[in-house]
Amino acid sequence: MAKEGFPFLIPVLLLTATSFWLAWWGPALVMLALALFVAYFFRDPERKIPADSNSIVSPADGRVVKIQETKGGTLVCIFLSIFDVHVNRAPISGTIERQDYHPGKFLVAWDERASVENEQLRLTIGSGRSIDFSLIAGLVARRIVPWTKLNQRVERGDRIALIRFGSRVDILLPNQCRLEVAVGNRVWGGSTVLAYWN
Repeated sequence: MAKEGFPFLIPVLLLTATSFWLAWWGPALVMLALALFVAYFFRDPERKIPADSNSIVSPADGRVVKIQETKGGTLVCIFLSIFDVHVNRAPISGTIERQDYHPGKFLVAWDERASVENEQLRLTIGSGRSIDFSLIAGLVARRIVPWTKLNQRVERGDRIALIRFGSRVDILLPNQCRLEVAVGNRVWGGSTVLAYWN
């Protein structure tokens, strides 16, 4: 479980214990269900990282909702529901060349305007070849917690951030990549290969 979940989980567990102690069975069961959901939401499972150094892995769990060819490459948009793991991972090995926080709106994550108008953290990881991607807050997700710093070295699949409660991740794959996913595919952060460098 990600450490950011404990400030949410501990008060709920205390309320749950108090409700059971006072024999308030209805509220106790509601609090217990909420505690289980919080623990489930902040889960942080281990992942098997592909060994191929030419692979570009998904930075997030979720579903591919959009693939669009652009001048700079192929944009892949991944939607995370509140039931997905929200720990984000590095798609490639390299150095954090950019880590910019942009305040903004909280439109629903599948809205086309979310990529531009919503609160987000924009990152670039590079080591000769670079990848740009954005962690985007949604209607429910109101907080992006970075776990990395500018100029920090990360390896493919390393944990780099957490988005709380539903969100979206957009990743721009350069033109010299071979896409391996399609719209509708389920992907898992750190383990699903989105593309390979040519």
